[in-house]
Amino acid sequence: VVGCGVIGLTAAICLREAGVGARIVASRLPEATTSSVAAAIWYPYKAYPEDSVLSWGGRTYEVFERLSGIPESGVLMREGVEIWRERVPVPWWAGAVPHVRRCDEVELPPGYTDGHAFVAPVVEMPVYLEYLMNRFAAAGGSVERRTLYSLDDVDARVVVNCAGLGARDLVGDRTMQPIRGQVVRVRNPGLERFILDEDDPEGVTYIIPRSEDCILGGTADECEWDLEPDPETASGILGRCTRLEPRLTDAEILEHKVGLRPGRPAIRLELEKDPDGVTRIHNYGHGGSGITLSWGCAEETLRLVQE
Repeated sequence: VVGCGVIGLTAAICLREAGVGARIVASRLPEATTSSVAAAIWYPYKAYPEDSVLSWGGRTYEVFERLSGIPESGVLMREGVEIWRERVPVPWWAGAVPHVRRCDEVELPPGYTDGHAFVAPVVEMPVYLEYLMNRFAAAGGSVERRTLYSLDDVDARVVVNCAGLGARDLVGDRTMQPIRGQVVRVRNPGLERFILDEDDPEGVTYIIPRSEDCILGGTADECEWDLEPDPETASGILGRCTRLEPRLTDAEILEHKVGLRPGRPAIRLELEKDPDGVTRIHNYGHGGSGITLSWGCAEETLRLVQE
């Protein structure tokens, strides 16, 4: 398995726990990947096609519900709202989530006319990535730190390509483009409900409360490669989030972070046979939905390997 972000790690775990002798080759460990920057909440975002996303996302939701009963996993089930300034239909992804309901008027901030409330997994990525690494190791897995310049550099009968944005160079996929996301991590002032506002004219806005901190976002800058946090952008994020939730006004700022989501017109999850007899399975291009689709795509990867 090439890549040690949440997609690669989850795929490798599924393989090893099914009895497949899988190992990981990656240039970076999980804490240095895009996955470590993720908010991260179950929510399909900038990932296509929708029918596949619904299927993979629904399966992932089920797994996270089970993991929420394991404290060391870092998975919390939290209720929250997605809010809108105009009337909207039922979300297209509602079939993957139990009990999506329309918001009561008292649940909507001033200026908003509609929204949906639902329970979703919130994943504390530093905790969760450590849990995945421990689970992979317990299944007999190992990680080799190495920078690859071609999938041909991997000595294996089956190579699972979970390189994310790295697939742009590794396999020459020029449809891969970064979707830059900047966030602010603050001390949690006692919030429990998440708020998502994808329609804010000033920029995508979200408040994701975890056990001790909150992730405030954000941005979705397509084709932007800059990994340096921008102070003006951070100020805008704080302003938008504080308007939605005044209790954030004096929250202690802990960190500014930037991650590059692996954007692609459609997720690539397919088997490819090389003339030299090596089988390649590509599993990348999940946009802002790596967490949301991780277990569903991992199980699909396992099915392709078994075939």
